[in-house]
Amino acid sequence: MTPAGDKEAAAGSVPPAGEEIHLPGPSLVPIVNAFGISLALLGLTLSWLIVGVGVAIFLLSLVRWVRDTRRDVDELPAEHG
Repeated sequence: MTPAGDKEAAAGSVPPAGEEIHLPGPSLVPIVNAFGISLALLGLTLSWLIVGVGVAIFLLSLVRWVRDTRRDVDELPAEHG
């Protein structure tokens, strides 16, 4: 392919100038999620109670993360779908 052909092929995959790119807002949920996993793994060596608390934190933060992501995706304009 010629260099011009490469530019034409790449131009089809790049959004047009001025199009907005959706980025999620800042959130502490991924950090809480990672903390829950870490706590559960630490609990494997210490106590089953700590495992339970870690798993509970992980599952609650995972549900919140998925819910927030679904809400963000639903708010996108139809042409982004």
